[in-house]
Amino acid sequence: MSAELIKARSLIASINSHLKQDKLIPAVQAMHDAVVIILRNKLMKAEKQEFAQLLEAAIYSLGANKKLKEIYPLIINYSEGEERSLLEQLNELMKELQAASEAEVQGLLKQMQQRKADGLKQIAEQLEEGKAELAKKTADKLIKEFPHDADLKAEIADLFLKAEEYKTAFDYLDAALKDDPEAVHLYNRIGIVLRKMQDFATAEQYYERALTFCTTDEYLYFNIGRLYHDWKKWGQMANAAEKALAINPNFAQAAKMLQFAQKKRG
Repeated sequence: MSAELIKARSLIASINSHLKQDKLIPAVQAMHDAVVIILRNKLMKAEKQEFAQLLEAAIYSLGANKKLKEIYPLIINYSEGEERSLLEQLNELMKELQAASEAEVQGLLKQMQQRKADGLKQIAEQLEEGKAELAKKTADKLIKEFPHDADLKAEIADLFLKAEEYKTAFDYLDAALKDDPEAVHLYNRIGIVLRKMQDFATAEQYYERALTFCTTDEYLYFNIGRLYHDWKKWGQMANAAEKALAINPNFAQAAKMLQFAQKKRG
């Protein structure tokens, strides 16, 4: 028996193992690949009989699998010498399995999004009730479920920022940055939080880091200008406003900022 036919035999032998682990696509793929090998090789009479028996046994196993029957209720027909017909049926079965797999993934994604939405709603309600510690516990539990979701951490931070829980908001934003260190919008938010905490020097450091990733965002420069406004550094405020206007000359708020800074600077 050639090396290819030995491989075909091995593929068929692996089908039951895949099915026991509910790996339906690998099981059908193994069957498909084995049939392709059989079709492109000239088999001796004894080999034809052996593979016919192996294929019949594998088809029986596929047909007996409850999960597979739910997805593909049709009977797979096969007789010795009808490998091409079997291959067509396997192709159809594979399409059904892939479609079912995609639908399952979409369903899981929808469930995940719903869990996040429910968690964020609960955090918001707890903060509105003044239960900041309880809200933090709820937030930490949600993050534990989605540990590398930077956007979720940022959304949680926004809720704490709105509730004026600035230190907690900063902690969640800083954690989000560890997941996505080039996310300029996170630096922007951290800068805003630190400005409200009146930690101007640290806010400036974060904005400087943001500028290493992006120098074409007029709102970034505008927020830097707001930092310098609160810090009463009028020259730096004017400079930030000028850079915002250089990017977007129609940025009315930046123009007002520049006028204010120039007036203060004298």
